Amino acid sequence: MIISKQEDVTGVVIGAMSGAPNDRLRTVMASFVRHVHAFAREVRLTEAEFEFAIDFLNRIGQATNDAHNEAVLFSDAIGLSTLVCLLNNGQDGASETAAALLGPFWRANAPQMENGASILRSPTPGAPLFVDCNIRDGQGRPMSNVRVDVWQASPSGMYENQDAGQADMNLRGVFISDENGRFSFRSVKPAGYPVPTDGPTGEMLAAQKRHPYRPAHLHVLAYKPGFKTLITQVFVDDDQHLESDVVFGVTRALIGDFRKGQGTPPAPDVDGDWFSLNYTFVMEPGEAVLPHPPIK
Repeated sequence: MIISKQEDVTGVVIGAMSGAPNDRLRTVMASFVRHVHAFAREVRLTEAEFEFAIDFLNRIGQATNDAHNEAVLFSDAIGLSTLVCLLNNGQDGASETAAALLGPFWRANAPQMENGASILRSPTPGAPLFVDCNIRDGQGRPMSNVRVDVWQASPSGMYENQDAGQADMNLRGVFISDENGRFSFRSVKPAGYPVPTDGPTGEMLAAQKRHPYRPAHLHVLAYKPGFKTLITQVFVDDDQHLESDVVFGVTRALIGDFRKGQGTPPAPDVDGDWFSLNYTFVMEPGEAVLPHPPIK
């Protein structure tokens, strides 16, 4: 159809896409066009604003590389990553879920390690942390042979791929749950950190007068055929940014109990304060699919 007025545009575009043989593609794209056109009408989007938005999207792509994924960071910072996570876990919000956003720093090839091993591969300052966790199914039964990927930022606030001073794969490791559904490892207590602000996402945060900080946390990805892959984070319970996480990733279920150690430490080389974390993860039946790594 030849367009006569702005009201014609949306219907014409949706009609042009209606021949797509994939039902889901037709549904998603028709809804996307309706909503993005409605947005433009609602705010009376100017040509200058449209040009800025296109440039912003282009710069998100240009800022993405093997070590940094700006697109994931941007989707995190507008709450879209958390929304998609909660829509697809915990029965669409009917129950509290231990799932959380993946974030932009997961790497798919961390080394497999024995339970109880340390994930420190270079000198890393910080209070020793001893993590002892369990994985259960929905009936509370222990799950063995679950592949558990863990990663975290150093107390300096950077993941090892961001920091030339850290060894490759520092603070990363893969563990296999034992017959009791247990996995354990040694690390250092994580600290909160600012997300990268030298790209378009940082510009948005500055324009909105938002701080860039994430509360301290550990990342966990649990995988076993027959169960939905669990992607989650466990947050340090006394962090000052729990209620203002820049990527909106904190839910009540994800706040861990990081306890200051009392008595004899679990390892003879510990001198000074140390901490422990015990946490139980629950996996739901479903399809075991690994996400696409946001970085290499």
